[in-house]
Amino acid sequence: MVVTLIGYRGTGKSVVAQELAAMLGWSVVDADDEIERRVGRTIREIFDIDGESEFRRLERDVMRELLTRESTVVAAGGGAILNDETLADAVRAGEIVWLTASVDTILRRLESDAATRSRRPALTDHDQRAEVEQVLTARTPRYQAAATITVATDDRSPAEIAEEIRAQLGAAGEQGR
Repeated sequence: MVVTLIGYRGTGKSVVAQELAAMLGWSVVDADDEIERRVGRTIREIFDIDGESEFRRLERDVMRELLTRESTVVAAGGGAILNDETLADAVRAGEIVWLTASVDTILRRLESDAATRSRRPALTDHDQRAEVEQVLTARTPRYQAAATITVATDDRSPAEIAEEIRAQLGAAGEQGR
């Protein structure tokens, strides 16, 4: 089984994936980190040099492989499940956990994360608040439809969030999911 963490950047996917995998004794992979490792460039550089469509193709290839693994927690890129094939693969692979956070929380986390500024591309031509609001509005219906578990991450530690996910995974297993 694969547990796929989805959600907008800054909701805690990468750090929660690490915590959850440690709790479960599973392996963990951050899809964006894996893309960067394979290509030898940051996501921002891939967007700037090759364009978003090439990044999405690379993301699809990496996710296809990651979602065939066993006992793995995958921190998916924020837009990964916008691809219908990736979404179908994630559904078949196991549970999909949507991590949510308020716009203010996301902005605070993005501001404090130097990697976000240097490695992640802008997704719109708007200022950061407007971009977060616009992209969240566009993606939220897809995240909601995909998720088997939803966890709010505002004002919570990664360990608290991972523990809630672990408890919900146990409940899902008891219900025959």
